[in-house]
Amino acid sequence: MTILNIDSVSKSFDGFRAINDLNLAIDKGELRAIIGPNGAGKTTMMDLITGRIRPDRGTLFFDTTHDLTRLDEAGTARLGIGRKFQKPTVIESLTVAENIDLALAGPRDVWSALRGPHGKSAVKERARLLDLVRLPDPDLLAGALSHGQKQWLEIAMLLAQKPRLLLVDEPAAGMTDAETMRTAELLRSLAGEHSIVVVEHDMDFVRALDCRVTVLHQGHVLAEGPLDHVSRNPEVIDVYLGR
Repeated sequence: MTILNIDSVSKSFDGFRAINDLNLAIDKGELRAIIGPNGAGKTTMMDLITGRIRPDRGTLFFDTTHDLTRLDEAGTARLGIGRKFQKPTVIESLTVAENIDLALAGPRDVWSALRGPHGKSAVKERARLLDLVRLPDPDLLAGALSHGQKQWLEIAMLLAQKPRLLLVDEPAAGMTDAETMRTAELLRSLAGEHSIVVVEHDMDFVRALDCRVTVLHQGHVLAEGPLDHVSRNPEVIDVYLGR
């Protein structure tokens, strides 16, 4: 069963076609890596999925029935599409726990935000998320975390909103080797319960994800399959990987 279906989508900016007849399907529970050179259309693709921009033509459907071209970012978020940008956006002046509390799914009015989550279920969910991303000290200020830990906290904050599809942009950028491998392990563990699309340039990280890879070039799919398969493709070598 597909959770995301992109069919014959194109998008141009001032005469430049950033997305060119793109066709892509993501299965429920799938972990997929998207790679490609700068300007391949990776960010534009995620902007289209999240309703940040509209396609010039083509269709994007979520869970077969929801037309994403009719929704804005708030609408796609309500459907269960979560996006993590490359740079962490945690609130550094708050503790790890307070960042999680702000993100927990629930009412979004001012009063609810001020009083924070209440009840055993909210406390239990916060503990589960922090254990999942291996952040043992909930009282530590987020500003004191390492770069990798901030990325993991933001992933936990995204999961707190109970997304069905996660769009993750270059999570390994700026991480140590150990943090990179830990992040790959974390994303692999989330697949199945969540569908995950990861845009990444670090080939060691992509290999550690051990998933299907889609190569974008000039706004369309150039190759698709296991990393070993696409990395042997002469066109992929010429336009991205090099010889």
